[in-house]
Amino acid sequence: MLGIFEIAVRYQMYHALALLAAGLALQRSDLRWLRYGGYSFIAGIIIFSGSLYLLSLTGTRQWGVATPFGGIAFLAGWLCLAAGFLSQDAPRHN
Repeated sequence: MLGIFEIAVRYQMYHALALLAAGLALQRSDLRWLRYGGYSFIAGIIIFSGSLYLLSLTGTRQWGVATPFGGIAFLAGWLCLAAGFLSQDAPRHN
């Protein structure tokens, strides 16, 4: 159970840093992709890490069912963050 707890902490740390990057990028330009990415990281942290915390602390294996949905939220967050950074560098046509 300690290994599961460690995975939850590690993924929470990585994605908290990604959330910080999204927030800093939002200060430069208010792109919806960066906001969506931030929301996805928050959802992923709550669902992925939260379910693993509950699994490791309670021993109830049913919490593990939610974990893949948090992983999907993490992937969506990375895709949104990439789209936001790529669209910042794209030439703008007025």
